[in-house]
Amino acid sequence: MRTFSFGGGVQSTAVLALQALGELPKPYDVYLFSNVGNDSEDPETISYFHNHHLPFAEKHGIRIIELIKESRGRENETLWEQLHRMEVKSIQIPSYRVGKGPGGRKCTRDYKIRVVRKWQRQNGSSKDNPVVMGLGISVDEIQRARTSSRHEDQILEYPLIDLGMDRDDCFEVIKRAGLPTPPRSACFFCPFHSKKAWIDQKENRPELFAKSVALEKVLLERCEIHGKEPEYLSRYGVPLEEAFSNYGNIPDDDGPEGCEEASCFT
Repeated sequence: MRTFSFGGGVQSTAVLALQALGELPKPYDVYLFSNVGNDSEDPETISYFHNHHLPFAEKHGIRIIELIKESRGRENETLWEQLHRMEVKSIQIPSYRVGKGPGGRKCTRDYKIRVVRKWQRQNGSSKDNPVVMGLGISVDEIQRARTSSRHEDQILEYPLIDLGMDRDDCFEVIKRAGLPTPPRSACFFCPFHSKKAWIDQKENRPELFAKSVALEKVLLERCEIHGKEPEYLSRYGVPLEEAFSNYGNIPDDDGPEGCEEASCFT
C-alpha cells in the first residue's frame, strides 16, 4: 500500500496536484491528513482542506482521509484541549524556556505520527508487508529528509525530491492544477512561528493572536502549579504580549514559520 502523509501546506498540495495531473510517477493509494483539532490547526488550513483539497481529490478520483487522534477515556481530545489540562505536568508542544531551545515535539508524536501509523497498521502494514509513506519535502529542505522511519513496517519516500522540485516549483504545479495558493500548515499557536509570522498574526488576525496569548497564560500557570521554569510560545523569553508590543526590540530570525510538511511528519 502506498500512503502519503498530507499536511495541507504547499508541498503536500503540490504532490496531490501532480497526481491529479498524471505527473506523479508512482501515485498514492491514499492521502492521510491527521487533524490535531479544528480548534488547534490554523483555521485557514482547515478551510482550505474542506473547500479545496477534498473536492479536488474527489473530482480526480483520489482518496483522501481525515484522521483524528482517539483518546482513552476522553472523547477525541484535541491538542488545544490537552494543553488546557492543568493536571498534566509536561507541555505537549515545543515551548521555550529562557535561554534554551524548544522542547520536544510530543504534539507531532501523539497527534501526527502515532495517528497515521495506527491507521496504517489497521489497514495491513506489517514487517512482511511494509507500507510506503510519502512525505512532502522539497529539494530546498532536503536536509530534513531521512532514509529510515525506524519502523520495520514503513518505508519512507520523497516524491518532490525524486522529481527535483523546490518550493517555487510547488507553487507552479498548484497553479497549473487550478488550485489557489494554500496557506502554511501549522497550529496557529505553534512555537516554531518566526518573528514575521507572529507579527502577521497580531496585525492581520488579532482574534487568533488573542487566543495564542490566552493559551500562553494557561501554559505559564501550569508551569507555576508544577514548580517548573516558565515556558513561552516564542523564543524571546517573555510573554507574547510583551514581546510583540514593540517589534523593533525583537531580533530577526530565519527559523521555520510553521510545521511545514514533514517538520510535523505531514
